[in-house]
Amino acid sequence: MAKATKKATAKKAAPKKATAKKATAKTAAPAKKATAKKATAKTAAPAKKATAKVAAPKKAKTARKPNAAFMKALTPSAELAAVIGATAVARTEVVKKLWAYIRKNNLQNPKNKRNILADEKLKKVFGKGEVSMFELAALIGKHLK
Repeated sequence: MAKATKKATAKKAAPKKATAKKATAKTAAPAKKATAKKATAKTAAPAKKATAKVAAPKKAKTARKPNAAFMKALTPSAELAAVIGATAVARTEVVKKLWAYIRKNNLQNPKNKRNILADEKLKKVFGKGEVSMFELAALIGKHLK
């Protein structure tokens, strides 16, 4: 009985293969053209990659060093000293202290957090009532020596 079931499944499989061959025969011609185009694109791309690898050798990673200009201690003007203190500090520390003052006194614009609403002390530093956070560093630079 086992032989009979094997023959029956073999007969069923044969027609399926025949239909599969017919379907692939019809679509085989356009598929070959598409693969030919893909093959030329693939062969051109690795040639470019190979030249790029040769041109740029890998660099060894080094430890990041801070910029000395940012770390130099600068004395603030009288107007800025009223906000952050009179001691000489680095530019990065000036910005940190200024943001601490802004947050402590709730001076960010509630509708647009990128803008700072100046109080009396900050108006002397900024020169206007509302400043964008992107202008902050440029305006601070005028008050540091």
